[in-house]
Amino acid sequence: MARQRSPAEGLADEFEKRYGRRPEGVWSAPGRVNLVGEHTDYNLGYVLPFAIADRAYVAVGRRAERRLGMSSLQYPGEPVEVDLDDLRPGSLRGWSRYVAGVVWAYHRRGMAGPGVDLILDGRVPAGAGLSSSASIECAVEAAYGDLLGRTAEPVWRAQLAQKAENDFVGVPCGLLDQMASVGGVEGHALFFDTLGLAVRPVPLDPERSGLALIVADTGVAHALADGGYAARRADCEAAASLLGAASLRQVPDLAGQLDRLEDPVLARRARHVASENQRVLDVVDSLAAGDWTRVGQAMYASHASLRDDYEVSCPELDLTVECLRAAGALGARLTGGGFGGSVVALVAAERVDSATAALGESFTRAGLAPPRVRAVRAGPGARAEQKR
Repeated sequence: MARQRSPAEGLADEFEKRYGRRPEGVWSAPGRVNLVGEHTDYNLGYVLPFAIADRAYVAVGRRAERRLGMSSLQYPGEPVEVDLDDLRPGSLRGWSRYVAGVVWAYHRRGMAGPGVDLILDGRVPAGAGLSSSASIECAVEAAYGDLLGRTAEPVWRAQLAQKAENDFVGVPCGLLDQMASVGGVEGHALFFDTLGLAVRPVPLDPERSGLALIVADTGVAHALADGGYAARRADCEAAASLLGAASLRQVPDLAGQLDRLEDPVLARRARHVASENQRVLDVVDSLAAGDWTRVGQAMYASHASLRDDYEVSCPELDLTVECLRAAGALGARLTGGGFGGSVVALVAAERVDSATAALGESFTRAGLAPPRVRAVRAGPGARAEQKR
């Protein structure tokens, strides 16, 4: 039987078809699932993401002109081309912003690089809350950094990709997604303190206990650039300011200070951040002890907080969580920024099929398309797939 070509091999061949030469390499970076710790990263709190198998791939080759040529297998229209000196926030739309933003961020840091042609194969589902944007940014960062001969610590690389999304794309995200995509470790989640920028891999192997982590994509696409995400961040910044700190993480005894916030909305936002930071610490301890029941309880509590205090859930996400609870899942919660996207759940391996069927039945009764369900495992971060 003929060997199946890898995504990197296929993309390299596609690059040659389009540009008449072989690429200098193919690089990739994964999407991520956040086990717990949602909307805490831009509050300088704790997060616990892990990289997944779905990846974005980019084939890149230098060109003589100071221009950036971009094409995408997912958007096969005319390629996008721009002069490197014309890169500026707001100058591009759609998928090409995430690519060009990384090149722009390198230039903004005084590391002007060559003009390049590239082809993107983004295999992380867009709008599913699995950070397709960070996978693109971090794949391009790995590629462009290699072409520049730049070696850097994972945090520096994640911050550069974050700058692309914050300042070029215009989404005020924290560092969670990029850090997970750059620094993912197979078989581990990443315990990341976004204030001290300390990262520690935490073993994540539910299969050894007869469990599985699944992701249910509701099909409700979320768009974090539409204002809801930025509004939540502004609420947290306002609450921190009223409590005399630069961020909610820096408020001493935040949970004990909530009654000082007279605005009930700001109080709810701050309560979520305080409780979610504690949940991350509890889950890290529970994983070390092999206490999956407590992990699941924290996941349910996280979803309730995101639904009620942070108000970033939606009916489809809530239906998914409650259906999985009824099907016997140990834990379930929305993962990602919310407003749509996916639910991550911890389920006994032998119940995955029955839970999936129950989800389908519930959504069909509600007149909705059933979620797309699949198992996920912790995988590696950004890397070179092939270089010449």
